[in-house]
Amino acid sequence: MATSAILFVACGEQHLLPTTLMTTHISFLRYLNRTIQSINQRFAHIFCSQDEDAKHVRILREDGFERKCQLNAQDCSQNDKSFGGEKKGQHAVFNVLDTMLISSLERLKIMRENISLVKIGLQGYACECNNAKNAATIRFLCLEGKLVAALRLRRSMAQTGILPDVYTHNHIVNGLCKFGLMEKAGWLVREMSESGPRPSCATYNTLMKGYCAVNSIKKALDLFTTMSNTGIQPNKVTCNILVHALCEKGLLTKARKMLEEILSDDNGKVIPDLVASTIFMDKYFKNGESNRALGLWNEMIQKCTRVDVVAYNVLLNGLCLNQQVNHAYGYACEMLKNGFTPDVFTYNILIGALSKEGKISEAGYILGVMSKMGIMPDQISYRIMIQGLCLNGDIVRAKDLLLCMLNNFMVPKPIVWNLIIDFYGRCEDLRNAFFTRDLMLAFGVLPNVFTYNALILAQLKSGNIHDARYLKEEMPAKGLRPDVVTYNLLIGGACDIGDIDLARQLYDEMLEKGCEPDLITYTEFIRGFCIRGNTKDAEELYARILKSGLLSDHVPVQILFNMYCKLGEPIKAFNFYQDWLESKQDSNCG
Repeated sequence: MATSAILFVACGEQHLLPTTLMTTHISFLRYLNRTIQSINQRFAHIFCSQDEDAKHVRILREDGFERKCQLNAQDCSQNDKSFGGEKKGQHAVFNVLDTMLISSLERLKIMRENISLVKIGLQGYACECNNAKNAATIRFLCLEGKLVAALRLRRSMAQTGILPDVYTHNHIVNGLCKFGLMEKAGWLVREMSESGPRPSCATYNTLMKGYCAVNSIKKALDLFTTMSNTGIQPNKVTCNILVHALCEKGLLTKARKMLEEILSDDNGKVIPDLVASTIFMDKYFKNGESNRALGLWNEMIQKCTRVDVVAYNVLLNGLCLNQQVNHAYGYACEMLKNGFTPDVFTYNILIGALSKEGKISEAGYILGVMSKMGIMPDQISYRIMIQGLCLNGDIVRAKDLLLCMLNNFMVPKPIVWNLIIDFYGRCEDLRNAFFTRDLMLAFGVLPNVFTYNALILAQLKSGNIHDARYLKEEMPAKGLRPDVVTYNLLIGGACDIGDIDLARQLYDEMLEKGCEPDLITYTEFIRGFCIRGNTKDAEELYARILKSGLLSDHVPVQILFNMYCKLGEPIKAFNFYQDWLESKQDSNCG
């Protein structure tokens, strides 16, 4: 009966035990039941037998160790006075059984308590793991641009009373800023300030950068003030973000003052910052203030600011922009002497500057030096060289560089192919233009709008306007949309052959497709009218574009001027020129 009670208690508590431990307990109880039955059988034998020398041994297992408990029949003999006769002997046996059962129940109780503690611990650990997993999921969703799902998961965590850490929140703020959702990003940072976790300097820097990206400098500066008022110290990243934004706005003085305030030490001495100084130097060069930029560079050197390759690249690029290539060469040599190894950007700056000046041989020499120094030219290096060679009419070397790229397992981007196709088109070399297009397709590079425009120009140069129109019709099937250049080329081609009706048809189609005509469109029509000798329509169209304020260059005026000169009407030609000059002066005054 005691055994049944134990089994009943254990079965009533099964729902508290994990599956594995329940199996262990049931096995233990079964073992205990068999042991008790064995004892009953043994003691029954003792009670019936008169052999005092018979001994029976019971083995108990407790906590994984074996313990031998011997129970001699002699000790339980009916004649043994210590048991008080037959009845007392039986009582002694049942006392032993009671002690064993009580001990078993106590062990079961302790095991249940331990299991409950383990279960609570596992639940807490599982909860922590789940929160960490959710936070990692939020960061992954932000990197994938799935901000709606990230915000939904964050809200779900908040409803359970647990918020992700500031690092995870920074990912959300960064994702919102990248998509230009500044209002939502600002709301999230404010909620962090009110409910936690407390925003860090990185949080504010991310939001500031987002405001600067959407041209909200005032909000970025207000955020900088808020950041300081909340006791978060701005760092150099904060400074560089604001300095760059202010420089882009042309507020160099304000940016310089802010730099001094942020980077001043306790003695009021300004500590030069390399990144901020490089930003200032780049802006001075772009504004044409080479002397101020070089003065800032010398100031950095005198104050022992540790310059790097990026700073040298900004210096070289600025000098090249201001047509000071010789000075750039000098600083490049200084760069080498100071132990800085030029990178691909350094060489691209020099190659680009020499190509613009028409010094293609020197640019090619730099490209060769670059390879010998162990720095592989990139797409930009080859593009600059091929563009320079095409502008100088050296298509053979340009094609060789294209093949060199292919041999080096570097598939050129469409712009490189387009440069060569455009050159062949302008030279009326249709065969090589389309061969280059076919080679482009063979290497898996899809033509774009500029590719088609170059091929259309090639057809028009060869007098094949119908083939040029066919190329235009082919573009939508390739997922491309003709642009204003496409229509201007075709309208110009129609005007060249005197087909004004076709030009007007193309013009109407252009408007229908939502493509806005520009000055070149109308200039082509004026030229077409003049070719047909239709001076009236040419003058009316000229008057319309003059009144609209669209007229910005001298080409339409020159076309009409030349026409009236050929017609022997120089006074009328001069009047057109005079009207154009007056319109230019009025627009400048406005």
